[in-house]
Amino acid sequence: MGNKKLILVWILLLGIASCKVNPFTGQKVLNFYPNSQIFPMAFAQYDEFLGQNSVLEDTSEANMISKVGRRISSAAERWLSSNGYPGYLKDYRWEYHLVKDSTVNAWCMPGGKIVFYTGILPICNGETGVAVVMGHEVAHALADHGAQRMSAGTLQQLGAVAGNIAIQDSKSRNMFNQAYGIGSSVGIMLPFSRSHETEADRIGLQIMAIAGYNPYEAAELWKRMQARAGGNAPPEFLSTHPSNETRIANLTEWAPLAKQEAEKFGVTSFQ
Repeated sequence: MGNKKLILVWILLLGIASCKVNPFTGQKVLNFYPNSQIFPMAFAQYDEFLGQNSVLEDTSEANMISKVGRRISSAAERWLSSNGYPGYLKDYRWEYHLVKDSTVNAWCMPGGKIVFYTGILPICNGETGVAVVMGHEVAHALADHGAQRMSAGTLQQLGAVAGNIAIQDSKSRNMFNQAYGIGSSVGIMLPFSRSHETEADRIGLQIMAIAGYNPYEAAELWKRMQARAGGNAPPEFLSTHPSNETRIANLTEWAPLAKQEAEKFGVTSFQ
């Protein structure tokens, strides 16, 4: 079998063998990196990061991050258990840390390792705003978005290799590489990333409501983020994230649905 055919067979086999169901959407997703492979790497990288950065402990803000994180992860477990996924989080090792850094960001690694930077706290404007961000970041981990991005990146690389093997002429190969690089990024990888952000917004909104936080505050947070960004954001189609306008509209539309979901768990008042 030729190299080109062999690579195409591998791509096909990976696609067939790597489907996993997202419990929040019921849809099959591309993921051929199991938790047993991803989580140990993520845990080691997290510990290394903490060792190299200024982690705040036992401050009021650090304690708030931990408090919100526990409420959000508990809400996620309640939802998963009641919807037929009682063991879904068995390998997660939740940690919540606040790092002294002016960067306006927060993140959650696979397996539940969370960092907030102090720079995002003014945008959060209190505990409910922290819950908005926490729910979104936790949702990324729950939906295996990290492993999905790695899977998509692997297929993107295999596609490039297959094209370079198939095209013998160097000029044509160079043209292919340029077109493939731009086309696969703008046409596939960036929309893929934006879809993950949108999915995390929706899952996070639901989880924060179950945790007792007002989902209507999510749109307000993104209005503050929009005001901070001004007109400096790139066009949506060239970005890994949806535009602020898109997020605000989506979150406003989904907030009543998140409250309805929370009511199923007996949550009828929100902070």
